[in-house]
Amino acid sequence: MNIYVGNLPYNVTDSDLRELFAPYGEVSAVNLISDKFSGQSKGFGFVEMDNNSEADAAIKGLNDTNMNGRNIKVNQAKPREKSPSRGRRY
Repeated sequence: MNIYVGNLPYNVTDSDLRELFAPYGEVSAVNLISDKFSGQSKGFGFVEMDNNSEADAAIKGLNDTNMNGRNIKVNQAKPREKSPSRGRRY
């Protein structure tokens, strides 16, 4: 299951997220989103967990918890919608 994690402190690393989710089960991937020009974190990312029951437990256990002074938002990621401007060739 792909899990959205938002309102993250800007100094959070992939390792920090992996450690945060590890008590709930095996984390298969972590993807923090950063600005492509500055490299600065955008304050959100995604965690992939293969076991859905472990992922559900992580969502319930971590949503709205404090991480370095910020209450993080954790929920199942929604599928990415296609942008109307992408993929078109004129």
